[in-house]
Amino acid sequence: MSFATNSAASPASTRRQILKTAAFGASALLLPDWARAAGLLTASGFTHSVASGEPAAHEVLLWTRYVPTNRGPADVRVELSETEDFARIVSGGATQTGPWRDHTVKIVATGLMPARRYFFRFIAPDGSMSPIGRTRTLPADGRQPWRAAVFSCSNLPFGWFNAYAHAAASDAFDCTIHLGDYFYEYQRGTYPTLQEALPGRVILPDGTTVHTADYRLRFASYRADPDLQELHRRFPMIAQWDDHESANDSWEGGAEHHDPATDGDWGARKDAAMQVYREWMPVSEAPWAAYDIGGLATLFRTETRVLGRTQQPDIAPLFKDADPVAALKSFRDGAWQDPAASMMGSEQEAWLAGAMQRSVRSGRPWQIVGFGTIMGNTVMPKAAQSWLSNEAPGTARYIGAGLTAASVGLPFNFDSWGGYPAARARFLRQVRGMGGNTVVLSGDSHNAWAYNLMHEGKPAAVEFAGHSVTSPGFEHDVRTAPATVARALVEDNPELAWCDTARRGYMALTVTADAVTNEWIMLDTIRERSIAATVGHRATVRAGAHRMG
Repeated sequence: MSFATNSAASPASTRRQILKTAAFGASALLLPDWARAAGLLTASGFTHSVASGEPAAHEVLLWTRYVPTNRGPADVRVELSETEDFARIVSGGATQTGPWRDHTVKIVATGLMPARRYFFRFIAPDGSMSPIGRTRTLPADGRQPWRAAVFSCSNLPFGWFNAYAHAAASDAFDCTIHLGDYFYEYQRGTYPTLQEALPGRVILPDGTTVHTADYRLRFASYRADPDLQELHRRFPMIAQWDDHESANDSWEGGAEHHDPATDGDWGARKDAAMQVYREWMPVSEAPWAAYDIGGLATLFRTETRVLGRTQQPDIAPLFKDADPVAALKSFRDGAWQDPAASMMGSEQEAWLAGAMQRSVRSGRPWQIVGFGTIMGNTVMPKAAQSWLSNEAPGTARYIGAGLTAASVGLPFNFDSWGGYPAARARFLRQVRGMGGNTVVLSGDSHNAWAYNLMHEGKPAAVEFAGHSVTSPGFEHDVRTAPATVARALVEDNPELAWCDTARRGYMALTVTADAVTNEWIMLDTIRERSIAATVGHRATVRAGAHRMG
């Protein structure tokens, strides 16, 4: 979610850059700057370390990228062991990779033991080996707490990925979860501007990602980051995309920043984005999935962007009406309530409802659902009227529009669940009807939020919404003191229990049979490389309460 403009990279310029950066590995960052890394004409071998994902009790997916010197096909093997010396190989596999999949490798290792740590390494045809990775299977029972680090919104030029580094250094997690905006698609100098960008944090290609080669190169430049590599090397990840992995504010039929005149067919761009995401991420081909955390919980990975989402409402034209308030009221009582508007599409809605019901019937106390965007009701607070004199004209117009929308009960963001009230009501109605205990995890907003989600005046679920790794939030555009902004938001939004609108970091989630606790880890800085951090807030929901206590 951002307000940047789009500009496509030409296929010719992209081809030139992808030749210049054929392999963008961790060793490249040892050079003085990324410009020199872009000159690695002959890079080959294991270019981007290793990763794992899609954990289950008895299997896990393992990832690497191997480029042979001839740039052609190669057979790559993987070995797993319970010890770092690989004295006894307990599982493995082999596959062929090549330029058709950008030399990425994915192998599912099976026959593993639950709640067990494993070491893994890939072996090339010439006998060379990848860095050694660690992974962990999911538990088969609920005797021990389960911990996950939850991330979203990682814009590389805005700063260092200190959130990834902090989580990797803490070594306190069983798994990581990424809720989307793993990278950003904009051309260099757009978001952030060249003045805002941190020196040395340079993305490739220079232009907006539109074609397959663009998305591959953007992934290669992000995955060269040493802190992201270390996070992937140490923990399995359950990942889902949001909009920036394709284009800002994307939906099934297009995106806010996709112009067919310059960017071509949306379907082709969407297919390229999905293909490359699945090449470069340790993910399965399934668009959505459920993960049983032993007897504790079921975690649900969803897709709420490009496969079933209908177009977001746009209320900007209503402000040009002779009577904007009347136009907004008409929208509120009409189009906004459209039951056909969907974040997930009917197929996924049915799957999620059925899978959550099965989890409840199985006796698992918690149903944890990851969504790309916030579900909690959020309107612009009345106190924002006093902020207007402090703000730049563009921000003042945005706040003013939000205040007018709030006066008739409308949210200020329609790219989240705020644009799909009927779909939100269906989800929360089902949650209340099936029993169990639902916790929603969400990202996208760049800020930190804790909501008690209500349906028809009754508690339905708790939402822990994560702040960004580096992408700026309210504080980027709103000059009013962050504490003042947060206080006003909480006062005027009954579902909102707490928020922080200024700091970067990640969430640390702990699941036990009796409670789910979330900590918002706040990094001291992203402008220099540091893992200094504090716990900014802690919230707990207990089984049966359906709200934070």
